[in-house]
Amino acid sequence: MRLPSKVTPYKDSILAKFPIVLAALQTKNLTPSELYKKVKGKIDGVVELVEILDCLYAVGKIELLYGEVLHYVENDSM
Repeated sequence: MRLPSKVTPYKDSILAKFPIVLAALQTKNLTPSELYKKVKGKIDGVVELVEILDCLYAVGKIELLYGEVLHYVENDSM
């Protein structure tokens, strides 16, 4: 997992790619494979997408519905 540090600038870290994934999920719920198809040109592969999804889930920005669909959690729904 690439987090910002002295060696890794913010723009090269996974934190900089959170908005890309969240923007794709804002319009509608997607399965992980559908999400990957939407963002694959903007991220560095499946492993990076999984790392981003892990972090977004950990901070409560996304949730998994019905065991297969990713959902963007809006601030006002909590």
